[in-house]
Amino acid sequence: MFHYTIVQDGQTVEELLRDKWRLGKKIVHELRMAKAITLEDGTPVLWKDPLKAGTIIKFEYDIPASSYVPTDYCDVDIRYEDEHCLIVSKPKGMSTHPNDEWDRDTCMNHVMSYIDDNGGHYAEHVHRLDQGTKGLLLIAKHPIAKSIFDRMIEEKSIIRTYAAEVQGNIRTDSGTINAPIGKDRHHNTRRVVSPTGQHAVTHYEVVKRFKSTCVVHLVLETGRTHQIRVHLAHLGHPIVGDTMYNARQTASGDYELHAIQLEFLHPFLNESIVVKDQ
Repeated sequence: MFHYTIVQDGQTVEELLRDKWRLGKKIVHELRMAKAITLEDGTPVLWKDPLKAGTIIKFEYDIPASSYVPTDYCDVDIRYEDEHCLIVSKPKGMSTHPNDEWDRDTCMNHVMSYIDDNGGHYAEHVHRLDQGTKGLLLIAKHPIAKSIFDRMIEEKSIIRTYAAEVQGNIRTDSGTINAPIGKDRHHNTRRVVSPTGQHAVTHYEVVKRFKSTCVVHLVLETGRTHQIRVHLAHLGHPIVGDTMYNARQTASGDYELHAIQLEFLHPFLNESIVVKDQ
């Protein structure tokens, strides 16, 4: 169950669902059949009746349970929470989600432990981070939020900012890497820039320069597997320690890529959300 406050005077429930949130026909139909939307006191709402700004409507319907097996306790930090979403800080070395039924120590298993402890049973990640990447991950707490956030990711209205230290000094202070990414035929997990790959765009800005490396902030316009790692290597400046993409090995034997900020206009709260993970 969650609540929503009508912002636009005269808006109808149908306009909210179809025009503002642009929910799919299936979800809209399910909500209608379940009589899921009422006024705050439980009074039924006619979907085509205009509502006054400030009217609070209630959504109450059966939410399916997510399949992630909860860990004994949640070992990921919660950076932001409301009744629609969580933003967590995924540790380095932890997968976003299970890849098989025995994989039960992923970020989503830990998130499900937190959700379970707080009386919930649904959590689904909106995007993902590579196992070696740490930082902010957006989690939907109900299917309507998942549907809307998925669309926002596709429409590039959730701004994801990353930080990385790369080999060498990139000549320009800022730029855009627009290069399609596909699978490497010779390596099971590696990706390469390929003319037959998927459209991929990364924007970068150099924020600090050292003698033989520089620190860049990157904003993803698309979300392909290993996108930042592939694009920086393609530019000739792989992330320090990212040996999969031809960087020199570091003493730690690892690379540093950090999802440092998420920014979006919250579709339910109608306010700008900016969460940082420094």
